[in-house]
Amino acid sequence: MYVCNCNGIRERQVRAAISAGATRPAQIFKACGSRAQCARCVCDMRQILDEEREALRYAAE
Repeated sequence: MYVCNCNGIRERQVRAAISAGATRPAQIFKACGSRAQCARCVCDMRQILDEEREALRYAAE
């Protein structure tokens, strides 16, 4: 699934960037070699960041 249509960033790329240490949408864009254009995807990126943090929290328990 595409998260960012402007840059062609897919969900798996977002999750890979987060796994590599990205903690903000700006860092995800940087990891994908792009930058925000219309910024409609930022909310989706934040949601994925929250999901990944939650998954890590449960994994640590």
